[in-house]
Amino acid sequence: MSEKNLATAVDKRRTFAIISHPDAGKTTITEQLLLFGGVVREAGTVKARKSGNFAKSDWMEIEQKRGISVTSSVMQFDYQGKRINILDTPGHEDFSEDTYRTLMAVDSAVMVIDSAKGIEPQTKKLFQICKMRGIPIFTFMNKLDRDGRDPLDLIAELEDVLGIEGYPMNWPIGMGKELKGLYDRYHQRVALFRKDDQGRRYLPLNDDGDLAEPNALEQDDWYTDARENMAMIEEAGNPFDADKIASGDQTPVFFGSALANFGVQTFLETYLEYAPKPAVHHTANDGDVAPTDEDFSGFVFKIQANMNPHHRDRIAFVRICSGEFERGMDVMQTRTGKKLRLSNVTEFMADTRENVETAVAGDIIGLYDTGNFQIGDAIYTGKHAVEFEKLPQFTPELFVRVSTKNVMKQKSFHKGIEQLVQEGAVQLYTAYSTGDYILGAVGQLQFEVFQFRMKNEYNSDVIMEPMGKKTARWINPDQLDERMSSSRNLLVKDRQGEPLFLFENQFAERWFKDKYPDVELTAKL
Repeated sequence: MSEKNLATAVDKRRTFAIISHPDAGKTTITEQLLLFGGVVREAGTVKARKSGNFAKSDWMEIEQKRGISVTSSVMQFDYQGKRINILDTPGHEDFSEDTYRTLMAVDSAVMVIDSAKGIEPQTKKLFQICKMRGIPIFTFMNKLDRDGRDPLDLIAELEDVLGIEGYPMNWPIGMGKELKGLYDRYHQRVALFRKDDQGRRYLPLNDDGDLAEPNALEQDDWYTDARENMAMIEEAGNPFDADKIASGDQTPVFFGSALANFGVQTFLETYLEYAPKPAVHHTANDGDVAPTDEDFSGFVFKIQANMNPHHRDRIAFVRICSGEFERGMDVMQTRTGKKLRLSNVTEFMADTRENVETAVAGDIIGLYDTGNFQIGDAIYTGKHAVEFEKLPQFTPELFVRVSTKNVMKQKSFHKGIEQLVQEGAVQLYTAYSTGDYILGAVGQLQFEVFQFRMKNEYNSDVIMEPMGKKTARWINPDQLDERMSSSRNLLVKDRQGEPLFLFENQFAERWFKDKYPDVELTAKL
């Protein structure tokens, strides 16, 4: 691909993550976006379990059964001349690490907020990661078809709690059973609400913000209220600032209902006007990689086993940072220094996959992997090795001993542990004295998912003995004496063979430091 053609292709890419607190409607809005992209014929909802019609982005069986997202999904589609890569992230806080890593692979974020609940704890945490990275944030106030909070309060909460300017692109006319439509200040029109999107109508506004043609809606109190609020915001609110949006200091706010598919298309079309194209990526050695660089580069931000249970596959998700991918190309792996041929590569179109012949910076591709890749691995072509910034990794707080119920199935037990641990949701440790397997995680749900997947994907029933909360601290091997271990500070090894102690509590850690003042303990290697 020529330099000009590469630049043109990169300019068409829009890659974003959808973030929210659990049950704010994140997966449902993803469904509607896929519907507009033409990659699904009807949007299933996580509520419709009896019909067997599950969310296309919730591919894992446990997600379908529980109606939650516990793993990041990647979906791609074309819309209005743009190639869109959506990463639907887990809302549950126990899977924050997966979400945080995913946010390193996107150029913008869509924040979905339940209009009845406002900003919830997990939304705030994820927003702070986006803010730290300085990526643009677009806000969708969801569930307008239910009674919710006053829109002015929701906008004020954005600014007070998150510290970001809110610019309402539209305004609800009524709410819940009284929902009449949306006053769309940006497009100078009123969208009338219908329970289905067939026959949806738009009423144009004149330059003064009034209805351009006489309509009975003018006599409606809800319309009058929305019109007055818009006039007040025009007068005293934040001015629209594209530069602030690009730097993550102002968020365009859209109201709507993902479940009723109301306001979603308007959101998508406006998002594409202001969402950034792929940007420069910083490297660990203070260099920059530009998306239009001739040499190919990318990094693995996620590994997922058994996306297709029938084939027992393992996919390494790669964000392309520069250049062009071509099927069958050879790349270098920075961590190992090995040359790899990328011949079996896929992209994701909702619940289907297609082989990739070419892809460019901004795209997400899936590499079929036999164990070559780890999360954070960089791959590249060219003379100079590329190593990107380290992806976030959390120190576990909860621990369990894990063993197999059936000693005759040791092979599937070990295979399951090896592959699921490589995904990064749980960490594996081995007790120094007994060799017992110990799993560490940030939250309890990760253990439940692990147990479920071991049984359903590897046919291995496991026993998990809770150890409770522990404080993990690594120790320099040169300073280690195995006699330092006790019932209050269990000595274990991590997957790399590095020693660490699992302290029972802070008192036990302080006691250890008092007894061994010259020994250096670290929270993470």
